[in-house]
Amino acid sequence: MPIKIPADLPAHSVLKREGVMVMDPGQADRQDIRPLRIGLLNLMPRKIQTETQFARLIGATPLQIELDLIRMTEHHSKTTAADHMESFYRPFAEVAAAGDKYDGLIITGAPIEHLDFDAVTYWDELRRVFDWTQSHVHSTFGVCWGGMAMINHFHGVRKHMLPAKAFGCFRHRNMAPASPYLRGFSDDCVIPVSRWTEMRRAEIEAVPGLTILLDSDEVGPCMVEDTGHRALYIFNHFEYDSDTLKQEYDRDIANATPINVPGNYYPEDDPARAPQNRWRSHAHLLYGNWISEIYQTTPYDSARIGVDTTDLRA
Repeated sequence: MPIKIPADLPAHSVLKREGVMVMDPGQADRQDIRPLRIGLLNLMPRKIQTETQFARLIGATPLQIELDLIRMTEHHSKTTAADHMESFYRPFAEVAAAGDKYDGLIITGAPIEHLDFDAVTYWDELRRVFDWTQSHVHSTFGVCWGGMAMINHFHGVRKHMLPAKAFGCFRHRNMAPASPYLRGFSDDCVIPVSRWTEMRRAEIEAVPGLTILLDSDEVGPCMVEDTGHRALYIFNHFEYDSDTLKQEYDRDIANATPINVPGNYYPEDDPARAPQNRWRSHAHLLYGNWISEIYQTTPYDSARIGVDTTDLRA
């Protein structure tokens, strides 16, 4: 089954060229099934790139997905065209006022790691988003800074500055092979990492109800399940394209920003050579497993989302 996105969203043509099944709303309305409604709260500056990355992953499952793009209400993007934002994004205040409910919500990262959470201009509204998920979203996926912010909001787990940027592709151990989110995963896998902060293993393990699913000796915990809040937090970037780390590296070099060559990314660590993608299959597995879990457990009547949290498989 395809992902349902507007025909004029840039991701539509990109994904169609790649062979991902996409359909416009008119086609979707002719199918007699309830699509899963997934929201993407996009906090990244390069919004079109981020939309496409996540749409590619959640659109590769056998289910029909309806993707809604959401932005913070008072924060206006300086790097994405205003007409794109006006055409495709809804402010969170509008979503909340409408009483919309979602089977799944992805909250992206944001390049503001150096700031304390409460110094972020939209922190108060983002905290309202987190609380709103408990009554209006069946399953939430916080990514990188978004995951760090969410685990801090609900559990007080702090982010810590690193002495140097964790930058490159790092091996991670599968800590919970029986987890439905890691179904089909190898014992270890490579994941792109690009961050100046970390969440510490001991502080996560000290919180009842949190389970570390993916971990790394080099860059610490990667993915955490929070059953009490029906959430996953991932601090690294399975969604990255093959050249995303290259784009970040080239940008920093062009701006004369001190940066190391991303580790284990270029063949023989040579930036003159094309980078290798060694995470794509696990990325599709993870997001496919997440969508599968949502499909199996979300109420058919969307009005029951956030009210009826009974595991439908029991």
